[in-house]
Amino acid sequence: MRLRIDPDRDIKTGTCDCCRTPFERVTGFVNNDDGAYAIYYASCYHHDGIHEAWIDVIIDDAWVPDDPVSRPGANRVTFGCRVGPVENSPVPACSLVTGAAVAPDEPFYGRKLTRDEALAHPWLSDYWETIDHILENDLSVRQHLYGVTTSEQASGGDTPTPG
Repeated sequence: MRLRIDPDRDIKTGTCDCCRTPFERVTGFVNNDDGAYAIYYASCYHHDGIHEAWIDVIIDDAWVPDDPVSRPGANRVTFGCRVGPVENSPVPACSLVTGAAVAPDEPFYGRKLTRDEALAHPWLSDYWETIDHILENDLSVRQHLYGVTTSEQASGGDTPTPG
């Protein structure tokens, strides 16, 4: 499956409720060869000087082409992860968390999967493939977590590959 991030991403800035530091939230669509595939929210924080991102991905096997946002399919789910430093690792790592935990409970998100539900879900490998694609191709998220963009890495940067 070939994934592509729609170029019309939305980037908003805000202030973290818990620590009052600025953050950036990227909202984007991911398409595959069949069209709409997923919607993602990547919230990029600087908590206590630590660069981390919380990424929620909404996956649906029945996107309505004319109205993918407000008409969820019966199988729509939201996965979530935290990407950031972990003990004994020189590079950021991904950890499953409850999907869209801070978002309101609305049909748009489908079923918000807990970590245990996500681990058992048949779309888990699709989710991780989507996360890898976001980490490699969303320049805002990549810059936040790794400090360089793909073009800078290609020209000799020394940033580890996500995933």
